[in-house]
Amino acid sequence: MAVKEQEPPAPEDVLPTRRSCATSEVNERLIRTVDGYAEARAEIENRTYRVLSAGVALRTGCTQIPVVVHVVYRNAAENVSAAQIDSQIAVLNADFRAANADRSTTPTVFQPLIGDARVTFKLASTDPAGNPTDGITRTSTTTTPFKSNTDNVKSAATGGADPWPSDKYLNLWVCGNLQSGSGQALLGYAQFPGGPAATDGVVIVHTGFGTTGTAAAPFNLGRSATHEIGHWLNLRHIWGDDGNGCSGSDFVADTPNQAGPNFGAPTFPHPSCSNGPNGDLFMNYMDYVDDNTMYMFTNGQVDRMQAALDGPRSSIGVTGPCIGKSGKELSKDFPKDRPKDFIKEDPKDLIKDSPKDFVKDRPKDLIKDNPKDLIKDNPKDFVKDRPKDLVKDQPKDFAKDPIKEQIKDNGKDIIKDQPKDGNKDRPKDLVKDRPKDLGKDFVDDIPKQLRDPVKQLGGEVGPIDPGPLTGPLTGAGGIGDPGGVFGGGATPFVIGTGKDGAAAAEPDQGADGGPLLGIAQQLGGLLADYANAAATGQLTGAEVARWQQLASVYAQVIALLG
Repeated sequence: MAVKEQEPPAPEDVLPTRRSCATSEVNERLIRTVDGYAEARAEIENRTYRVLSAGVALRTGCTQIPVVVHVVYRNAAENVSAAQIDSQIAVLNADFRAANADRSTTPTVFQPLIGDARVTFKLASTDPAGNPTDGITRTSTTTTPFKSNTDNVKSAATGGADPWPSDKYLNLWVCGNLQSGSGQALLGYAQFPGGPAATDGVVIVHTGFGTTGTAAAPFNLGRSATHEIGHWLNLRHIWGDDGNGCSGSDFVADTPNQAGPNFGAPTFPHPSCSNGPNGDLFMNYMDYVDDNTMYMFTNGQVDRMQAALDGPRSSIGVTGPCIGKSGKELSKDFPKDRPKDFIKEDPKDLIKDSPKDFVKDRPKDLIKDNPKDLIKDNPKDFVKDRPKDLVKDQPKDFAKDPIKEQIKDNGKDIIKDQPKDGNKDRPKDLVKDRPKDLGKDFVDDIPKQLRDPVKQLGGEVGPIDPGPLTGPLTGAGGIGDPGGVFGGGATPFVIGTGKDGAAAAEPDQGADGGPLLGIAQQLGGLLADYANAAATGQLTGAEVARWQQLASVYAQVIALLG
């Protein structure tokens, strides 16, 4: 059978010759034009810092994200094939699980930084109406060009395709002749968490999409989508978007400071901003190099993406134990309760999604599953208590067990659940391996306010206010201003203090941070042990449910600390 020749790009198309991304441009436009967006971004950054300062992310294990690909085309070339789409999904699954073969070419000095993002992607199998789907929509259009400053590809009214609900799907648009507001040819752009739901998602030009079909070198390895989805999960460009000033920040500690974007294929070492001898981490997915030169996220970037999944992206995806590196076998072991059932967080409510709302936003079913039952249900019975049985745990008795009983029945026993070795000691051994030096009067040291479920945990008084932002919403350097959100200089709060990093060092907090902070640290340690076990595939579905319940208690403690 004769192979059909590909149609050349339309003559008016301008194709990128080096990597270009309009995410920062879109961010600045939304700050100027969308009410509440700057505040939402500031809230997200402060919340991210709080979560990371706690030492463990609330969403643990691996997350599989349903993807809908909206193909918007003017000709046959732009109407990319299912095979080209599949090749892009395969790249994403390898890149976000650090399973890509080319990661081995990372310079030796940077190899310890390589992080497994614990995220996989799968074309949606059900559409918003509940009908079966292949996760692909196709829209013929006469519109050209598609521009980042209008988002016209994201609406049927402007020649594009309407998104599916962005709290349930990652919307990924593929089109031709993609340009910035100034007419620069683009490979793609994304919207950071916190923006309007109607435009939330990622746009990629068809010549930079996937590894086959119309994908063209040097952007033919699918890394444009990896880069843009990194933005969608709240990663910034690695140089901090300050031009070449050496003063920007990506809010990630383990990425070296660098002057500006790198293009093409630099050779190692490539120093800038006095970051020698190792120089720039130009092989990072969040730089601007060619596809064959970027091949890793860092551990710090992984933490930041996971914090996004804990907060502004918490309503999307299915979470379960990490199994292998490919992600192909994840879905069969995931809990049946989708995130929408245990985290009610719509992008339009992002401003509300701060630590003060942790109690409101936690899974209604998880809080019902009283943590005191964690101790009663001995770890040896974990296998028997499948997740489906958790819902059957006597709802009529829940009202009899208020939060103060959770803490009383849980506080001293939580400390028992500290394995000596998170990798070797399965969660079934947590009770046996408790530290011996924990005081028997631990529960008596719990602050009185933690025992009052009505006033402190979502009752008449309502949630705890975490306090004001550390930076002004406007003005240079403020975390909420156009130069501050993605400029630099903002120091989010330190957890448990309500102060910035400098003030947190003052002596009024006490030598140990107080009993409540101690509880948070102990819970954090226990959750970290579960995470270690999950990373090696040692958790059953029931144990994952236990893990999530403990995370719910932890979130309530963090809310009080806020």
